[in-house]
Amino acid sequence: MLQIQKKLSNLFYVLLSLPATAMGFALSIQIAVLSWILSTKYNLDIHEVGIVWAAGPIAGILGQVIIGFISDKVWFWGGRRRPFVLIGGTLAALMVIALPNIDKINNFLGIGNLMAVAIIVAVTLDMAINISFNPTRSVIADVTPEGTPRTKGYTWMQTISGFFGVLAYVVGAIFGNYFLIYSGAVIVLLFSVIPIFFIKEYKNEKEKNASSDIPIPAKTKANWNQLLKLYFAHSFTWLGVQTMFVFIFVYICQFQFNITDMSLLNNAQKNEVGKIIAIAFAILNTVGFILPAPILEPITEKIGRVKTHMLCIAIMALGYWGIVLFGNSSVMLYILMVIIGVGWAVVVSLPFAIMSELVDKSRMGLFMGIFNLSIVIPQLIVSLFLGNIIQNADSKTIIFIISAVSLSISAVLWLLVRERREN
Repeated sequence: MLQIQKKLSNLFYVLLSLPATAMGFALSIQIAVLSWILSTKYNLDIHEVGIVWAAGPIAGILGQVIIGFISDKVWFWGGRRRPFVLIGGTLAALMVIALPNIDKINNFLGIGNLMAVAIIVAVTLDMAINISFNPTRSVIADVTPEGTPRTKGYTWMQTISGFFGVLAYVVGAIFGNYFLIYSGAVIVLLFSVIPIFFIKEYKNEKEKNASSDIPIPAKTKANWNQLLKLYFAHSFTWLGVQTMFVFIFVYICQFQFNITDMSLLNNAQKNEVGKIIAIAFAILNTVGFILPAPILEPITEKIGRVKTHMLCIAIMALGYWGIVLFGNSSVMLYILMVIIGVGWAVVVSLPFAIMSELVDKSRMGLFMGIFNLSIVIPQLIVSLFLGNIIQNADSKTIIFIISAVSLSISAVLWLLVRERREN
């Protein structure tokens, strides 16, 4: 075991964050380019783009739970989570490279159905991210004590992952999405494969206690009452966030060019839409990675993680309402993304820390998988049901009305959640 792990130093938290960062980077690439490339290169309409996005969450509904359950029970290649990080990370890198080559894959395999190949690639990419995301998050809980050290693990995860998320969008904006795809695949592979070999996993709690310099609290049973409230509140967060991720491209097309059919755009206009998306999400992720460690972590120690999370989600809802009222230009979109970023700073960090202390630690992977249902089910609803509604709406502002309402409901529902120390 490295001394940095034994002492839980900041350097160890950075190392511990890199596998999750790899999956976050793959997700950032997916968010930045999937809708754009499907609509601009392959000329799929809004509804078809939604169907492709739906394929991944359908697979993830079972994938995360099954992988989480299995990773709790097995031990090979020197770890419980390590094998799935290695497999999923490698597969994710390959599928990122496949995104701009869907047409070539279709021709090579002789399938003759571009939509089918796009769905296969999207499913495989999403499954690869799911295979790895669960273990990369679970391993943080596995090797850190409850309380402040674990919260620190997840806030560092969000800080490092958020930084590279910003990098993804900045690279896309400056060098183009194709450069982002190929350079990103390398980062995903390296961050998945290398760091996980330097993180020592424990076979049981006894070994974990013996290896750490910091005392670890006794095992707790799952608090299903609070878990269900948390899952429900988090699902409305992702309903709003995913609506933005999947359909923001058509909103931008309308306010920028007064066009909602991407096939009518020329190449310069298509690139402009891609650039606006990249800048908007770069701003979102910049706020998302700056806030957690230096600002939000001290606040959680004073008022608690749940209250901090609820306030940030409420601020995010205000940002979405701001886009509904004022976001009819790229400049206003950028400004309001700063406000939305306050919520994004907690969405992919604090819920995991809160949830991890409400469950049976010996089944962390399983509970992480169940927790993921509060993400993939909303993603599925967005992709399968909201696509037609958004496509038929005259004003694409409906995208952010849905997001604003969903985040407002989520903020209210978080008022019902109590973290373990408050029980």
